[in-house]
Amino acid sequence: MQVTVCRLRTHQWCFILFNVILFHALLFGADFVEEYFLHALPYVNMKVLEIKDKARKLNTEPLRSNLSKYYILSQSEVCKGKNIFLLSLIFSSPGNETRRNLIRKTWGNVTSIRGHPILTLFALGMPILVTTQQEIDRESHKNNDIIEGIFLDSAENQTLKLITMTQWAVTFCPNALFILKVEEEMFVNLPGLVDYLLNLKEHLEDIYVGRVIHQDTPNRDPNSQEFVPLSEYPEKYYPDYCSGGGFIMSQDVARMMYVVFKEVPMIVPADVFVGICAKSTGLIPIHSSRFSGKRHIRYNRCCYKFIFTSSETTDAEMLLAWKEINDGKECTLFETYSGLISCKLLTYLDSFKRFHIGTVKNNALYFGD
Repeated sequence: MQVTVCRLRTHQWCFILFNVILFHALLFGADFVEEYFLHALPYVNMKVLEIKDKARKLNTEPLRSNLSKYYILSQSEVCKGKNIFLLSLIFSSPGNETRRNLIRKTWGNVTSIRGHPILTLFALGMPILVTTQQEIDRESHKNNDIIEGIFLDSAENQTLKLITMTQWAVTFCPNALFILKVEEEMFVNLPGLVDYLLNLKEHLEDIYVGRVIHQDTPNRDPNSQEFVPLSEYPEKYYPDYCSGGGFIMSQDVARMMYVVFKEVPMIVPADVFVGICAKSTGLIPIHSSRFSGKRHIRYNRCCYKFIFTSSETTDAEMLLAWKEINDGKECTLFETYSGLISCKLLTYLDSFKRFHIGTVKNNALYFGD
């Protein structure tokens, strides 16, 4: 039996190679382009230098002496005498104890990675119901990991929530090198995130990193809950900012934010608010495509070992992801490569499906009027 080997001519090989390159460019090109073009040097002027000086000399004693004015539950001693590498502040809804318990069993249960101390706390506002407050009090007494501010935990108060928790971080955990702000629906690959921060080496200041949103426009619809009037923010675009699903600030950045909070209109969305504060301090957000932003990344073991976050993670996905990330089984370069391609393609497919379903619903509403 004679085997015939298919021989391709040079132009045919070139055509195949071109298509392989094109496929990868379409799949990963946006990430590389974002990381290149969204990277810039911070600018420095006299105002920025003044803010930095105020941040270094920040006096937090008035807050310490008036603790009950700002917090119902404060955990004011939890950082005392400790050098924390990463402080994770999980923004949680008051009534969502089930989700908090799941996080406590998975990535929120980590206290140290490669010898670097990790502290995880839950950030809450006040609930509407007294019975929910009683449940939170019991939960806090049991776990000692809840910070509760004196404000109603509502969609309108998310910027206030962010201010209150940043205030807590710089006052009661000043030795935390990095601060992770993350929503409770997110899965966080803490080992990967810590490795990334360790690779920053000596560059431990001026860090504001996440999935950067570029040229986002204010909502000018008066009927929308997210309406931002021109009188409050007259610019056409927001400055670049990190998506609020999850981002990291170094301690010096959190202190600078605290200094400029009162200068920025609170009517803008919370993540935009941080971006505006960053701009006023001369900071440029650092983009990393390994943060998912508000996108859910379809689960793949080796993909989840590489990325830092994934939004809208189900309870089952979170349990599985954390178990397999910590199973000690490393991914080869090829497994990581194929895993990233798989989760990228499936995530794009999910986005297309949601867009299509949303379009159909909008059309149905339009024609139904």
